[in-house]
Amino acid sequence: MCRRTSFLFFSTLLFVGLFVFVSADQKIIPAEPGQKNVTLPCRAPNNNNIIVLDWSRADLGEKYVLLFRDELFDPENQYPSFKNRVELQDRQMKNGDVSLILKDVTSNDTGTYECRVVQRGAKRRKRSVLKNPPISIVTLKVVPPGQTGGDTEDGSVVLIVGLILSAVLLVAAVGFLIYRKHKQQQSQDSY
Repeated sequence: MCRRTSFLFFSTLLFVGLFVFVSADQKIIPAEPGQKNVTLPCRAPNNNNIIVLDWSRADLGEKYVLLFRDELFDPENQYPSFKNRVELQDRQMKNGDVSLILKDVTSNDTGTYECRVVQRGAKRRKRSVLKNPPISIVTLKVVPPGQTGGDTEDGSVVLIVGLILSAVLLVAAVGFLIYRKHKQQQSQDSY
């Protein structure tokens, strides 16, 4: 039973640690309603040709913020409020730059955006690009002037909280191991 408890404890510790570090990689971008342009950064992992690019938001259902495939942009599957308001920072996607520029920002643009790509030469199964893991997750917070979104542009608040939580979990794990070893030593001494 003691081994099972230890396994569950360390499995939980590993899961929480992974969640914290994955969350720390997310970017938070502040913007104001009416702001002319805001850039949501995304860079493909290598310089292979990009054959599918998808910028999406989970709350938009089956529609995309921007979809590029077969060397063309796909306006038919684009969510209506983003038509004529989004473009790529580099239309040629040189050096894997697939950052999105959002024009004339409104409070309705607040949300978490995910960037996914399929590149030439990558192992590609016959499945939707939506099933690929996002290479960038960007949270856009559109707040009126004078109000704060509570986060910084680079997500440093999330990173600091994640590091503090990881340190606390590490100390707890070490403390648990010392306690367990001490209890085992007491059990052996009592026999």
